[in-house]
Amino acid sequence: MNSDLILRIQQVIDHFGLSVSAFADAIGVQRSSISHLLSGRNKPSLDFVMKLVDTYPEVDLYWLLKGKGSFPIESDTEGPVQIRERQSIVESTDAKYTEAMSSAQIEKSGSRKENPTQIILLYRDGSFKTFDPKKD
Repeated sequence: MNSDLILRIQQVIDHFGLSVSAFADAIGVQRSSISHLLSGRNKPSLDFVMKLVDTYPEVDLYWLLKGKGSFPIESDTEGPVQIRERQSIVESTDAKYTEAMSSAQIEKSGSRKENPTQIILLYRDGSFKTFDPKKD
């Protein structure tokens, strides 16, 4: 599966007629990262995949990850049903997040002896950001 994903990344690079260096610069990653991905040394991270689809809206996330769908995205392929399905997913995720937050028992900051190991911010668009208090 990983090799199929790598082939789709290479297809994106070829489609836009970019060198590996230009592609890396465009999505904001180190050039060596792309080289290591294409050689199979490293696997693409979620951050890499999100940068790619954010930079190139023509790349469908599901196509990139699973190979299903089309590339480039045809502007007429996403009809009202698909838009409603995506909205439903966002609303469902949002409701689960709200429920989890309302049922969570938040303790006063001074009542625990251990320090937090990780802080995760969840955004309405489904993205997230992770903070490690020891590193950040």
